[in-house]
Amino acid sequence: MSSLEKKYIKEIIPALKKKFGYQNDLAVPRVIKVTVNAGLSRARSEKDGQYAEMVSDNIAEITGQRPVKNLAKKSIAGFKIREGLVVGVSTVLRSHKMYDFLTKLINVTLPRIRDFRGIPSKSIDSRGNLSIGFKEQIMFPEISPEKAERIHGLQVVITTNAPNKEEGKELFKLMGFPIKD
Repeated sequence: MSSLEKKYIKEIIPALKKKFGYQNDLAVPRVIKVTVNAGLSRARSEKDGQYAEMVSDNIAEITGQRPVKNLAKKSIAGFKIREGLVVGVSTVLRSHKMYDFLTKLINVTLPRIRDFRGIPSKSIDSRGNLSIGFKEQIMFPEISPEKAERIHGLQVVITTNAPNKEEGKELFKLMGFPIKD
């Protein structure tokens, strides 16, 4: 059990029960999954698919889990996309890997961002889910800036079962996310 998971059970559940009046531990909002994905708009210009493999390897290093390739469902001429073309890669983390990733995200990755002033509260949607976009993958400690062939962005979506934005925001603050108002 990771330290964040223990903190959730021992500190966050009682705090949320007290603040929002939950009667049952299972009614308290919790993180269900973490999705890490990256788009491959540059991969269309490369014929060999080397860029797609590099992005896939980076996400595998960051998450500890091999991502799946997302294919285009239909052709869109304006974006030069054909049906079946690889348009992104993504992976979904749950359980222990999810908590390990969140611990690393809160304690290591977010402090490494230059001029970071906190996550804006508008990044939390009406269902209490948090979306964080990274312009560079080198913010994660597994990716060495010297060995990185190219810089690419990625997105982290943290999905909760919170009924509204206020309860999701409180959950993230108690977990240690630097949410600014």
